[in-house]
Order: sequence, then C-alpha cells, then structure tokens
Amino acid sequence: MIHSATPQSSQLIPQDIKQEILRAIARIQFGSVEIIIHDGQVMQIECREKIRVRHADPIQKTK
Repeated sequence: MIHSATPQSSQLIPQDIKQEILRAIARIQFGSVEIIIHDGQVMQIECREKIRVRHADPIQKTK
C-alpha cells in the first residue's frame, strides 16, 4: 500500500527519521521496508531482504 504525504504531514516527520527510511530503502535490492507507527509517530523501521540462492546441482541427502 502506498500513501503520499501532504506537505503539512511531511513536516511532522523529523529529518533524521526521513534519512533512516531512505537509507533502509537504499540498502535493499529485493525485499520490503515496513514503518511501524504508534500514536502518529514512527516507532520502528523493519527491513526484510530477499536473498536468492541458485545451485547448479540439486542438494543430495546423505544416508
């Protein structure tokens, strides 16, 4: 879900929080950034990165 901030509401977010959000987005190649908000304030920034592993040969179980 994407929401665009109005100029008034974007003024309420401190610059250091904005920078942290932008850094989190810049670090991830595949994945998601979730911003947790409580009582109208950013409380937590969660990053989930997807790492794709490719194997040339299938993994065989040993007996």
